[in-house]
Amino acid sequence: MIGGAAASAAALWGRYGVLPGWLTGPEVCRLEDGGCAVLFRTPRASLLGVPNALLGVLLYVLIAIGLIQNWAAWLLFVMTLPAVAMSVFLGYSLISRHLECRICWTGHVSNALLAIAMLMRALTISVPLLAQEVDPDALYRQRETLASAQQAAQIWADRLKQNPNDFDSAWKLARVRYWLGGHVAEKDRKPALEAGIEAARVAARLQPNRPEGHFWIAANMGALAESFGLRQGLKYKGQIKEELETVLRLDAAFMQGSADRALGRWYNEVPRLFGGSNKESEAHLRKSLTYNPKSTVTLYFLAETLLDENKKAEAKAALQQVLDAPIDPDWGPEDRDYKEKARKLLSELR
Repeated sequence: MIGGAAASAAALWGRYGVLPGWLTGPEVCRLEDGGCAVLFRTPRASLLGVPNALLGVLLYVLIAIGLIQNWAAWLLFVMTLPAVAMSVFLGYSLISRHLECRICWTGHVSNALLAIAMLMRALTISVPLLAQEVDPDALYRQRETLASAQQAAQIWADRLKQNPNDFDSAWKLARVRYWLGGHVAEKDRKPALEAGIEAARVAARLQPNRPEGHFWIAANMGALAESFGLRQGLKYKGQIKEELETVLRLDAAFMQGSADRALGRWYNEVPRLFGGSNKESEAHLRKSLTYNPKSTVTLYFLAETLLDENKKAEAKAALQQVLDAPIDPDWGPEDRDYKEKARKLLSELR
């Protein structure tokens, strides 16, 4: 098709004597013996009455538009196949009739190179897409295997990079980075949590009236505050409380009372001088338990607060409830973590 375009154009120019000598010499087109001029006057110079030259120009224009508009890479590759097929046919005609036309062969080679370029582009784009066919939510459910959690994080990060407005990928990335921040090697924990904050901020910016972004900002900040000393705690304490209160305002029942649970933890961890209060901590934790009375995380936090209030018997009862609670299918890894912590703490209290 495009090769036909070059051949037809060369024949037309040569026919009226406008081609430069280096293109019309015997070694190029041999117009006196045939070549481009003969092809131009035969049915092979057109397809269904449409000149090959015009078809080739249209194809080039369509591919250019497709590249600008980011059409599917495989579609662009398929669009080149008719041109390659036409080049094969016209190339065979040249060889079988002993006709010479370097311009024609340039067009045919260009068709082949264009098809190869589009194929390579399609394959390059398809590789990351194939990787993303793995369900990151399924990988997150297997987060106790760090490689699965890291793969899920990479998929959500790639999706967010490709589409900065992808709210679901943003908050899910913040969630998995929170998990990684508590389980990867010590040197990698702080970067994971800081990256989790950034992803959660993206989610909160995209959907300010949804609780997910606000909650995971607070969760990642809270993990940093607990794990990396007083300086981190003071840096984030105000922001953590503000984000959690935003979650309470938007949806107090979000994730089984997660905002009350986290605020209960906040009031227990923050020194009294900076706003901490065991009374407020217990109140928020008991409020959280109204959404899920068997939450291992909430019961464990409540036990710690009760111990700080010198309510040892109640604390032991709460820890026993942690051990007796069923494993939540959605939060199995966390349940197992807190059951182990409860078992250890209960043994220390006996």
